[in-house]
Amino acid sequence: MRKMSEICIFLSVFIAFVTTGYLWFTGQKDEALFTSTWIPSILTFAIYAELINRKD
Repeated sequence: MRKMSEICIFLSVFIAFVTTGYLWFTGQKDEALFTSTWIPSILTFAIYAELINRKD
């Protein structure tokens, strides 16, 4: 079972991906390139948060 925080992260990435695709295909290329940088940023934050909260 996924934690609620993981679900929120995946949902955020999905929304950013869909937004980027929408902007790209509607001709707003600059805005799409800007929002495409959100995806790796969100995933990097998720990995960092997971490492901080890790209990060995």
